[in-house]
Amino acid sequence: MPSDLMGAADELADQFLRVTKRYLPHIAHLCLISTFLEDGIRMWLQWNEQRDYINMSWNCGMFMATLFVIFNMCGQIVGCVLVLTRKYVSYACFGLFGIVFMQTVVYNILWDVKFLMRNLALGGGLLLLLAESRSDGKSMFAGVPTVGGNSPRQYMQLGGRILLILMFMTLIRFNTDPFTIFQDIFGLALMLLVTVGFKTKLAALTLFLWLLIINLVQNAFWQIPSYRPLHDFLKYDFFQTLSVMGGLLLVVALGPGGVSMDEHKKKW
Repeated sequence: MPSDLMGAADELADQFLRVTKRYLPHIAHLCLISTFLEDGIRMWLQWNEQRDYINMSWNCGMFMATLFVIFNMCGQIVGCVLVLTRKYVSYACFGLFGIVFMQTVVYNILWDVKFLMRNLALGGGLLLLLAESRSDGKSMFAGVPTVGGNSPRQYMQLGGRILLILMFMTLIRFNTDPFTIFQDIFGLALMLLVTVGFKTKLAALTLFLWLLIINLVQNAFWQIPSYRPLHDFLKYDFFQTLSVMGGLLLVVALGPGGVSMDEHKKKW
């Protein structure tokens, strides 16, 4: 009976993928880079605050602080536009990698574990985007030998899945509420399945739908007045969760890759 139920769920996931395969990658891209897009727009709307913060933190002068804000804002918005329009995706990913690194240094994120995990996980999402944009035949790793039939692209997929779990870990809420405990354990179990590549598409799709419901219910920042600190707190969690959902959708669209338990089962 459990095997029949699992088989039916697998078939349902495959059917969903067949129906949505033309649109799924685009939705995944939008969700995945939503954190960058929101941050770029926030830079524009909070221009003076961002500039003054950089100037006070680094004592670099208003000119250098302004240059940083411009570079940060334009880099994120332009990178997002390139990803969404599927133009120069590899260059856009490398540019966004640079933004992540720069923010990690400038905002002293190295010493904040939660924000550091978030930035590392954003790198995981970018790795998945980079892997998707590189076909095996036209890879930047052309000429690099493969081991056991696994291309560097597939190792990039594995790295993206591993880093994606770091971002999910930042969503875990450590309290004694029974539903929250269930939510954390259920989500973590599915995320571990995605990471090791076992029942990958089904686990990723199930976790995506679960996070979609939780995000709309628990992080509804639009219901909170913008002047309240809770508004910014919920907004941060909303887009963070949305990026995790984008990574999961991309895993559904790409498949687990060669470095996964699903792929090895086919060889047994």
